[in-house]
Amino acid sequence: MSVPVFEEFEPAADCGCPGCAQQRRGLALGLPVRAGGHPAAHGARRALVLVTAAGVVLGGGGAGAATALSHPEGPFTPADAVPGPEAGGGTDMDAAVLRERSAVTPWPGPETPQGGRGPLHGAPGPGSQPTATPAPPPGTGTGTTPTSTTGQIATGTLRPTTRAEIINRAKLWVAAQVPYSMEKYWTDGYRQDCSGYISMAWNLRSNEWTGSLDRFAERIDRTELQPGDILLFHNPASPTRGSHVTIFGGWTDYTHTSYIAYEQTKPRTRKQATPMAYWENSDRYVAYRYKGVVSGGSGGGTSGGGSTATPKPPKPATPYPGAGKFGPGANNAYVTQLGKLLVERGGKKYYSKGPGPKWGAADRRATQAFQLAQGWKGKEADGLPGPQTWQLLVTGGGRDIGGSGGSGGSSANATGFPGRGYFRPGQSNAYVEKLGKQLVKRGFGKHYLSGPGPRWTEADRRNVEAFQRAQGWRGGAADGYPGPETWRRLFR
Repeated sequence: MSVPVFEEFEPAADCGCPGCAQQRRGLALGLPVRAGGHPAAHGARRALVLVTAAGVVLGGGGAGAATALSHPEGPFTPADAVPGPEAGGGTDMDAAVLRERSAVTPWPGPETPQGGRGPLHGAPGPGSQPTATPAPPPGTGTGTTPTSTTGQIATGTLRPTTRAEIINRAKLWVAAQVPYSMEKYWTDGYRQDCSGYISMAWNLRSNEWTGSLDRFAERIDRTELQPGDILLFHNPASPTRGSHVTIFGGWTDYTHTSYIAYEQTKPRTRKQATPMAYWENSDRYVAYRYKGVVSGGSGGGTSGGGSTATPKPPKPATPYPGAGKFGPGANNAYVTQLGKLLVERGGKKYYSKGPGPKWGAADRRATQAFQLAQGWKGKEADGLPGPQTWQLLVTGGGRDIGGSGGSGGSSANATGFPGRGYFRPGQSNAYVEKLGKQLVKRGFGKHYLSGPGPRWTEADRRNVEAFQRAQGWRGGAADGYPGPETWRRLFR
């Protein structure tokens, strides 16, 4: 009697044939329960082992039984046929089969397999591994906050980095067009899926997953989002369904209904305008901020996760305390600080006496005057300080009340190209306003509904793109972001 032979094979990550798709699904179902595997799948495997063993004893009947269990009846469609945020989603038939095998709640979105926590691929990064603080007692979580796999990581053990460095690292994969894979690693040692992408951008010492990224961050409100923060959806009931994470790159316009998202998804890394918070499961995404973010020009991070330099002391800046600290009825030290900052920026004329802790009409008028000085209109200049207003005030950025430039804007009369970093989502400076006025002067201002002003908007990008196309440029040369040649031709 011959014993049946089973040949093992490794499915290709991008192969859409039924065999490879079935094998990939089997690997996902083979995860242990603690890593997101389905409890019913383990029972099915035990039954398969028992049936196969019995078949060998009885003369090979187990092979037929194994075949019957491995191949469901009816037509089969590859699971990769429909793209999803992190991986291809199954068809309706596939989802029905998987629901029948599992006792968990039906998944809210397409299949999103991902790798688990692990070290970097290759030589480990320098420095000691971050240490975790004790996890809070069970039941202390609130709302829909994703459950941490372990305790929070202590801030002092994290690599410090600036927002600009986070975005610059994210751009590296966009430029390299890194293909999506939950099994492969890029040359910097990070896994090529969505959570590996965040691990790389945040310059972490290990490859994390959607169930552990929150350990390195603090939860924030969506209104407080700034470039380098993330939007995370972790589905604890079934992590391979719907779980995804993106990097926030800045708002596309003043409505704050869409943003520039950097994400690792099939088929490769991309950067594009995305509705807040994502195309699906939008209400389940949570905003987080990396606890190692520092202000200033250098945070000690590297562009690819390599060695770190000694960080420069960050410029002291009080974080935005939240919208609830300002407005009618507010009485606290933040109102006093706001008033003093506004006086320093030209708002003294609005105060009959020195700023105090109680919110008043003078605070609202001075705040609105500062917002109008930035070129903001409508709801953006309502007299109530939001995250962007606060950021400009505490860092000395933007324009003073009355029109003079703050730090970084006084040299805008120079004719030389100031650098690409001034023209990106979230930027607000005199160079943006100068660019916009020149575009209008040259006849490329049709996308401005108001302004132009110092804050970079989608209207600026579209007008720059129109100018670039008028030069005969196409593709990446006409992306709407000014470079040295665009600047030279615009101002000649």
